[in-house]
Parts: sequence; C-alpha cells; structure tokens
Amino acid sequence: MRSTMDKAGRVVLPAAIRDSLGFRPGPIDIVVDGTGVRLEMPTADNVEEQDGRLVITAEGPSLTADDIRKLRVADQR
Repeated sequence: MRSTMDKAGRVVLPAAIRDSLGFRPGPIDIVVDGTGVRLEMPTADNVEEQDGRLVITAEGPSLTADDIRKLRVADQR
C-alpha cells in the first residue's frame, strides 16, 4: 500500500488499517526500525514483557492473601 506525506510530514493511515490494528486518536510511538519506521500504540508505563508475556507491575508492597480477604470482607459490608 502506498500513501502520501504532506509538507508538514503527515501521513494518513487508511481507516481499515487503523481499525484492524486498534489505533485510536491520541499519542502514538514512532520507532525507527532499520530502513523505515514503525508506529505502535503506546503501552502503560507499568506493563513489561517477561518471558514472552505482558505483565502489569506495581509499586509498593505486595498484597498478601490476608490483605485480600480483608478487602473482600470490607467490600461486602
């Protein structure tokens, strides 16, 4: 597929491509990749890849089973 770049450097991605890749209006990461560029939807800062899987990381102490039980009991009140 071929598109055109305007004088301001803008390129329109066809709607079918945007929809199939889940691109929405907003920030987009631009990655220089070899002889071209790659557009990626940004991920949250707390998402990492570990052993080929995406993992959500959190700051602060981990919740124990007792902490979770207390939260559940409090939520049921």
